[in-house]
Amino acid sequence: MFPLYSLLYSLALLLFFPAEYLKRPRRLRSLWLSEKLGNPQIKPTAPGQSGHSNKTLWVHAVSVGEALAAATFIHEYLKSRPDDRIIVSTITDTGRAVASERLRGLAQVIYLPFDLPWPVSKVIDHIRPDALVIMETELWPNLIRTVKLNRIPICLLNGRISEKSFGNYMRVKWIFNPVLDMIDVFCVQNEVYAERLRELGVSPDKVIKTGNFKFDIKVKDEQLDWTLRLSGPVLIAGSTHKGEDEIVLKAYKRLLAEHPGLNLVIAPRHPRRFDDVWSLLEKDSVYCIKRTALAETDGEITGAVILLDTVGELSMLYRAADVVVMGGSFIPHGGQNPLEPAYWGKPVLCGPHMENFPFIKEFYDSKAAIRTTVDRLYDDLNGLLGTAAWRDEMGSNAKAILERNRGAVGRAIKVIQGLTVT
Repeated sequence: MFPLYSLLYSLALLLFFPAEYLKRPRRLRSLWLSEKLGNPQIKPTAPGQSGHSNKTLWVHAVSVGEALAAATFIHEYLKSRPDDRIIVSTITDTGRAVASERLRGLAQVIYLPFDLPWPVSKVIDHIRPDALVIMETELWPNLIRTVKLNRIPICLLNGRISEKSFGNYMRVKWIFNPVLDMIDVFCVQNEVYAERLRELGVSPDKVIKTGNFKFDIKVKDEQLDWTLRLSGPVLIAGSTHKGEDEIVLKAYKRLLAEHPGLNLVIAPRHPRRFDDVWSLLEKDSVYCIKRTALAETDGEITGAVILLDTVGELSMLYRAADVVVMGGSFIPHGGQNPLEPAYWGKPVLCGPHMENFPFIKEFYDSKAAIRTTVDRLYDDLNGLLGTAAWRDEMGSNAKAILERNRGAVGRAIKVIQGLTVT
């Protein structure tokens, strides 16, 4: 199976490499290519350097969501193992940026090598990990096989398998069963995901329900200076995808008549969309400004649309919100994480597509979030913006759900320590 997979992967790589290379900013291209070929730009670990007391943990987090979960885990892990070395690999540029920002001084961040035996082996020889930790469900066959051939334990943390992915895996069980067999422990978010893994053939004694890392979220408890200049209510559209900015902007322009001075912050999910969203705002004849241009102005900001053209600020920015609209939920994407606004006790409106966050049902049932549609968005926003008590109740309910579901990271750390610190 693995030789066939490697052949197919190599053919796909030849096909998609030019686009993958060119879509990156020029400043990242040489670094990306070097690290994808198995040359991580970090100090190598000498043979025997990790030793018995100090371990090297390789944590893989594909993109932003997984990087945030990994950061939460690593911060807590290092409290009990402060001298251990942490290497974090990502695939996306945004994931790398977030991991670098959240783990500055705590971990070294690299791009995951191409999923072929030789670049993966080069990375293993370079960093000499004592364990590989995979966040959520990022199953790269050659990565897992090559790590296992080096007798390095593998643990999947914060594991989840969506209904769609589960159906796909079931159709090709013969491909993924050998990969799943090589993973030592699966720490999953809930019993639904645990049962799906068992149906895929994973031994029940390998599956542990530890909870969802996302509930153990930690956000810098600081206020962004520029938000102090915001005058009037603040609506934040967080992590928007293509097609959603227009939806929120249309509702915002109607809301201005009822709520003069209302500010809208649009935070695109991907930095590559910054220019496209800015062009949309300029064409739409609204008062707009880029976050990066605020330093060139002074005075209060009111009745403005602000494009958040930075990476790493959104989780702290939610503190300034009166209402949050969740991106990724008005298109068939599956939503974005509603727990960051919940951390600050903010009311959240979600579109009909929140499939990637099944726990959102608890929010709806507890009146901690509203499930809306494109047609109802204006009415729901207008009601919330006009009723402070309703906003406060929703925010308080959201915060309560977050608090009672905490603890997953601590349980996962005990599993990792039992696997590697012996």
